[in-house]
Amino acid sequence: MTLPTRPLTVTINGRRHGPIDVPEGLMMIDVLHEMLGLTGSRLGCGIGICHACVVIWDRDDQTSEAVQTCITGAGFFDGKRIRTIEGIARRNDKGDLLALSPVQQAFLDQFSFQCGYCTPGFVNAATVLIERLKRAPVPRGEVEATVAAALEKHICRCTGYVRYYQAVRDVILATPGLTRDGA
Repeated sequence: MTLPTRPLTVTINGRRHGPIDVPEGLMMIDVLHEMLGLTGSRLGCGIGICHACVVIWDRDDQTSEAVQTCITGAGFFDGKRIRTIEGIARRNDKGDLLALSPVQQAFLDQFSFQCGYCTPGFVNAATVLIERLKRAPVPRGEVEATVAAALEKHICRCTGYVRYYQAVRDVILATPGLTRDGA
């Protein structure tokens, strides 16, 4: 018995993949790990609760959204552009690291993670938040609540929340244009 397949073409971290035949119903985390060798996104709970598997979906309207890959079938991503944790840092044409993203650097500066298993999900969620704030800044007094709302669904089994949240707050407050004065 053979599993029915469907073609998948997806752009990941600026590189087009496909069409590749993937079994119908296969979750995107499995495609990333097993077919494309992109293992930075983590399979934590496998039921969409922990958010360690989150990737960034770059929509055509220039907005982005965090999407859980452990509960989202690969077919959903057909024709879409996504970023994994491997695509967040700035690299040259050869793939050499030029600079970490501001979120990644803040996580290092704050020693935000312990085991690091949940870090890719937190980095991607924080990146989506920063991108959203570039389009729609929040009042400085709402930064704490904004960070909490963006990260509250993410689970850290080492309970590193305080440092994750602080690192994201620091990036927001240090980046011109992400906040505004007023209520």
